[in-house]
Amino acid sequence: MPLSDVMNSELYTWVIIPLLIFFARVVDVSFGTIRIVYISRGKKTMAPLLAFLEIIVWLLAIGQIFKNLNNVACYLAYAAGFATGNFVGIWLENKLAIGTQVLRIITSKDATNLIQNLREEGYGLTTVQGEGQSGPVKIIFTIIKRRDYSHVVELIQKHNPKAFYSLEDVRLAKEGIFPGSTMRERKSNGFPWIRMDRKGK
Repeated sequence: MPLSDVMNSELYTWVIIPLLIFFARVVDVSFGTIRIVYISRGKKTMAPLLAFLEIIVWLLAIGQIFKNLNNVACYLAYAAGFATGNFVGIWLENKLAIGTQVLRIITSKDATNLIQNLREEGYGLTTVQGEGQSGPVKIIFTIIKRRDYSHVVELIQKHNPKAFYSLEDVRLAKEGIFPGSTMRERKSNGFPWIRMDRKGK
């Protein structure tokens, strides 16, 4: 079948074009979701690149919408692609696990084994004695890569299962210690107000 006949067929109008719009929206919204994450992390190179790709794909999708204003399937595909793109973008962001996080652990139980295991695996720690509602507590601060979160939580559950811990994103960190990090990486990925590379303090 000639290409001109394909482009004028019902299949092209009601199936192929809507599918193209759907996938274009999935791609551009996914790029947008990851771009926002890069902006929040201060990634000055990747954010503009993703913004460029995002708007190019969006223009392709919206262009097809304007060419097919009477095609309801295109509107549905556009909306479905937007919704799916949000889901895919969040899924990709979780898989990429971009950035670092500060983890605070507070426990009233003996944390010697937990501290020892974290340090043996290369995590930089700062420990502080505190006073909780029911008595003395140990407070542990550390900076971790987002991709290491699940593993660190497993260690907490293993050694101090009733410990309280909180987690929050870090926009910028400096002078930290991470598992497998080189000295050069330690100078660029740590925590500005806690010198975690000074053990014994």
